Amino acid sequence: MERALQRARDAEAQGEVPVGAVLVRDDQVLAEGWNLIEAQRDPTGHAEIEVIRRGAEQSGSPRMPDTTLYVTLEPCAMCAGAIVLARIRRVVFGAFDPKGGACGTLRNIVQDPRLNHVCDVEGGVLREPCAKLLSNFFSRLRSGHDRVES
Repeated sequence: MERALQRARDAEAQGEVPVGAVLVRDDQVLAEGWNLIEAQRDPTGHAEIEVIRRGAEQSGSPRMPDTTLYVTLEPCAMCAGAIVLARIRRVVFGAFDPKGGACGTLRNIVQDPRLNHVCDVEGGVLREPCAKLLSNFFSRLRSGHDRVES
């Protein structure tokens, strides 16, 4: 999770909402990344989607049942759907998302027994630093300091 938090800081340094993700298989990083929504002008450029795409490319398969996804913010419905489609075994996230969290907070897509895959989920890992990074970023935006300073 520390590595995902560093990727979130990378996102912040580029003016993106600071969310980072790391996909791990057998204690080895398969893929890592951060939000690229602004840079790519793509609403699907969430950290989880970026990492799932890279992980599928790296592994040579769209299904990665032996992986764990670490992400600094609870995945949204879009990302939770992608996690299910990728057959990721386990999701570990930092900050809970009461407005859009789809891994247990607002809804629980990744553990819906009606779907063809169910993930293990652990939330709240490094919750405070993950949440603080996000809240500080949005505080700066609200105060008109929308540029991230290095």
